[in-house]
Amino acid sequence: MNKYGLIGFPLTHSFSAKFFTEKFAKEHINAEYLNFEIDDISYIREIIYTNPQLKGLNVTIPYKEKVMPFLDEISAEAREIGAVNTIKINRIADNEYNLVGDNTDYIGFKNSISPILRPEIHKRALILGTGGASKAVAYTLTDLGLEWKYVSRTKLKNNFTYTELTSDILSKYTVIINASPVGTFPNVDECPSIPYEFLTSNHLLYDLVYNPAETLFLKKGKTNGAIIKNGKEMLELQALAAWDIFNSKI
Repeated sequence: MNKYGLIGFPLTHSFSAKFFTEKFAKEHINAEYLNFEIDDISYIREIIYTNPQLKGLNVTIPYKEKVMPFLDEISAEAREIGAVNTIKINRIADNEYNLVGDNTDYIGFKNSISPILRPEIHKRALILGTGGASKAVAYTLTDLGLEWKYVSRTKLKNNFTYTELTSDILSKYTVIINASPVGTFPNVDECPSIPYEFLTSNHLLYDLVYNPAETLFLKKGKTNGAIIKNGKEMLELQALAAWDIFNSKI
């Protein structure tokens, strides 16, 4: 039986395992999907050695960037993004393998956000958070022709801090993407610290968090008339793209 899995830490509320297990059952695919919760990325070697039927891995927080030195090949898109969320395992012989890293987050995000973008008003975006997922978001926004800036707690080169956000900035940056885990269950009473009172019906708020379905970030945007969307569709689309990679002949 072929195996697939997810590496990350923690994996208490993993989307991938449920998605793929249901997919396998529905489509009568003889395969198994496992969660590999590891507190050090170096354990990836042990996982692959001890699971010879493992054909592919999804990668989540906090290893999308840390996993890259362990790979033999990285797609051009993933290298440019600077993060990997999908690994195809090509078995060469016993205890010999070739690991190919890719990034399907940008595929999922692009196909999820594109239908709700209004080009006449959505020209600039703020990305809340600077982790691995935010890099795929930034890559996608550039591809879609939007200007963007990161927002983080620490002042870095060419970014905003949360305390710098003003009415003027939010009037220009009408797309706001939460690429941080803030607001994820069980911390449903938390949300990114932005001045929500300056949001309008011209704004689009997209939260990569999908649990709960409507985070406090999205609720506050909705109250002010903003278009809102969570990350569930993005996750489904990126998972399907990962499945295609796992089963490609290359």
